[in-house]
Amino acid sequence: MSSTLQRRSITKLLIANRGEIAARIIRTARHMDIATVALYSDADHDAPYVLQADESIHLPGTAPADTYLRADLVLAAARRAGADAIHPGYGFLSENAQFARDCAAAGVIFVGPSPAAIAAMGSKIEAKRVMAAAGVLVLPGTTVATESDEDPERLRAAAQEIGFPILVKAAFGGGGRGMRIVSAEAGLVEAVRDARREAASAFGDGTVFLEKFIESPRHIEVQIFGDSYGNVVHLGERECSIQRRYQKIIEESPSTAVDDALRDELGRAAVAAGKSLAYEGAGTVEFVLAPDGRFYFLEVNTRLQVEHPVTELVTGIDLVRGQLLVAAGEPLPEEMLDVSPTGHAVEVRLYAEDVAAGFIPTSGTLTTMEFPDLAGVRIDAGFASGSQLSTYYDPMLAKVIGYGADRTTACDLVARALQETRLHGVTTNRDLLIGILREPEFRAGAIDTGYLDRHDPAQLMVRRGVTAPVARVHALVAALAAQADRRAGSPILPGLPSGFRTLHSAPQSVSFHCGDEQIDVEYRFDRTGLTARCGDWAPHTLVLNETTAELVDAVIDGVRRRYRVATTGTAYFVDSALGGTELREVERFPDPSRAQQAGSLLAPMPGTVVRIEVTEGQTVSAGAPVMVLEAMKMQHVIRSPADGVVVELPVDVGTQVESGQVLAIVQDGAE
Repeated sequence: MSSTLQRRSITKLLIANRGEIAARIIRTARHMDIATVALYSDADHDAPYVLQADESIHLPGTAPADTYLRADLVLAAARRAGADAIHPGYGFLSENAQFARDCAAAGVIFVGPSPAAIAAMGSKIEAKRVMAAAGVLVLPGTTVATESDEDPERLRAAAQEIGFPILVKAAFGGGGRGMRIVSAEAGLVEAVRDARREAASAFGDGTVFLEKFIESPRHIEVQIFGDSYGNVVHLGERECSIQRRYQKIIEESPSTAVDDALRDELGRAAVAAGKSLAYEGAGTVEFVLAPDGRFYFLEVNTRLQVEHPVTELVTGIDLVRGQLLVAAGEPLPEEMLDVSPTGHAVEVRLYAEDVAAGFIPTSGTLTTMEFPDLAGVRIDAGFASGSQLSTYYDPMLAKVIGYGADRTTACDLVARALQETRLHGVTTNRDLLIGILREPEFRAGAIDTGYLDRHDPAQLMVRRGVTAPVARVHALVAALAAQADRRAGSPILPGLPSGFRTLHSAPQSVSFHCGDEQIDVEYRFDRTGLTARCGDWAPHTLVLNETTAELVDAVIDGVRRRYRVATTGTAYFVDSALGGTELREVERFPDPSRAQQAGSLLAPMPGTVVRIEVTEGQTVSAGAPVMVLEAMKMQHVIRSPADGVVVELPVDVGTQVESGQVLAIVQDGAE
């Protein structure tokens, strides 16, 4: 067989993706002396990966459908740059069988499996059929492909046969979009219709399927690799059970639930799946592991996974290098044929999102993103300080991965790296990730996909061992840094603190918003020193060692800390051992014309109005859906905060809205 196979040379690689995965692929290509070509949309014009590539080509527009999903534009860019191969990364065109065929027709190497393998696994329904034929255990289910399939009687009959709870899942695509869990018959029809709408919007196909939902499962996946010589191997498993909104946020290898016997079983099932597809390149076979130890096939991802770094760290194998070698017609690298994973690796996904608001994506200018330099920590980032975050793409900022001799060491490394990271300008899930990594149940390995249902994210986000009122301490620090900045710019006695008096006088005051809370700060310098009050808290002792616009070194209530301060306009960002806080100075004399009308429902993030559920004059109850916004590939339902009447709808379907924009006005309808 090998004598008929042609080995091809890859000299220039076009990366049909963006962000951290584009940067990751560029890093390996450079080590292999392969020239790289990046693609960038209008929104990604100044993204770091664009500057890291040897060349780059602009795709006009911002929406994925106009840019990274345009197969014709991607192939045209490859021709223009003279690229002989295309790496699709993950998402976008990575699992598009027709794109893989188009690459072959154009004489361009597609870095991925065959179009036949992609097509077979692209439909989760077909994938289950193929896996069942290969002897891999699958969950019972049924398909909903058309509006007629939504018939309530048909759905109820199917549900009774499957048994509740039921998982409604998009047949094409992933990332948690088009997924719903239904616990009882009452919510079944609405869940199916909502999932079909979201799947159609995200993947261009509204087909979903219903399958038995395993309660308290663990999400286990196995990395497989194949070549064109018939070899298929597995490189161990990954645990991906810590999820929010059906999307993974923490992954690790190996799994605490998998012993040697189960690892062998999972590996043999995954390899059988790969061989049934004549699989080439990197792929992932995903399983759900039930509490009783039985596992069931979920899907095959015919691409590189977001979480691939944990496998790289425990095996010492560069998976992107392996992809490029196999795509060039080489057999599997020697190191893949005899793998002995060692140590433990943990990866967290750092997202721009507001956890307290329900994991809503955030956008804006990432004014600061600085990671500490710690041995054993790897950072795969798609952004840098000054980057603009748009609403058109996934809100992941970076992946922070720790590797150590054991799980405890890896968790400690990642938690410390996150704590010392400086993130300013957008709200992130950083404190949630730290909280999970330090939580006893997680540390014991007692996890499943319902972990965040059992643990309140707000409680997890409280920093360990912190007893000080963090927001108030940081508000005081921001006020002191601001006064130091003002005095440094003063032409008269610049070293004298503002508000200093030899005689008793009124204190200086400033107010900050921290989230929805207003913190009023008062402080006074006099001959006896410095006194202060922040809302309902006042330090018993307060001594300043150094105060500048960027650094406050202070002893507060007997504990000395160094507080780093960054300022952008009216925003203050304070970082210390207590954590990080964003504060916004309150205007002393606000413009009353900017006040919102009572009952205004505001957009929680920039996005597009995709559905309006009410009409003007309609009476609604508290919690009733008013409209649906789509942002960063997810749909978000805007609900009425109270009973009332819809008196105004200033937006239409298709309207692009900004964060804070009025979407509707619901007022008390009582006479």
